[in-house]
Amino acid sequence: MNLRDINRQGRIKHNDLDEFENLFKTYYAPLCNYVYSIIRDTDQSEEIVQEFFYNYWKNRKQISIKLSLKAYMYKSVRNSALRYIQHKHIEEKYRMKATHDDYITSPTNTLEDTELNGIVENTLKQLPDRCRQIFELSRFNGLKYQEIADTLSVSVKTVEADMTKALSAFRQNLSQYGLSPSK
Repeated sequence: MNLRDINRQGRIKHNDLDEFENLFKTYYAPLCNYVYSIIRDTDQSEEIVQEFFYNYWKNRKQISIKLSLKAYMYKSVRNSALRYIQHKHIEEKYRMKATHDDYITSPTNTLEDTELNGIVENTLKQLPDRCRQIFELSRFNGLKYQEIADTLSVSVKTVEADMTKALSAFRQNLSQYGLSPSK
């Protein structure tokens, strides 16, 4: 840890509220922007950063920072953002399960589901490999176009073009069965 961080951390540990306020004013907005880049929710980003500063002040005497204060702050809010995302995925999973459990299974619904699943599977099989992979990453894994482009080492325009092809194929195949797909 550099000398400035050591001094700052020492003053904060000894209840120097002015030093804490300077730290807050210096890093609040950048930390909020960083968290926003992870979770894409402004209010929740601010909540995570505020919670970090609250806990940092509350536990200032016990906190032991090894490398740098700035790295500590960024890592802390990053971890909180990732826990938030994980929590949201769990909530969504249970919401989907509850929705699925509420769905009344009748012979007609089962037949329609089976037919619809067959259409989806056949459409996926008809797509070129990369196009299918991009569609699955977007729709089944919930990745954004930029994340898909980074994962597959292709441009965002390529992802957009392949998604357009995939959605067009789904529209065409679903319209043959009298179904209108949602976007």
